[in-house]
Amino acid sequence: MSAHLRIVRGDATPEEIAALVAVLAARHAEPEPLPPRRRQTWRNPARAMRKPVTPGKSAWRTSALP
Repeated sequence: MSAHLRIVRGDATPEEIAALVAVLAARHAEPEPLPPRRRQTWRNPARAMRKPVTPGKSAWRTSALP
């Protein structure tokens, strides 16, 4: 098996070589998929519709609220 990484100059410690290999492996790794986009409900026309009025105590007060 041939070496794919060769130290040309200097005296690298095993920890430094491991850090270099980790950085190179992370750079060539597949990117994580993007999270699914959330639906934007602020422009939903149903949001402007009033909720049904329910009978009960203080129902007249809540009838004016969106």
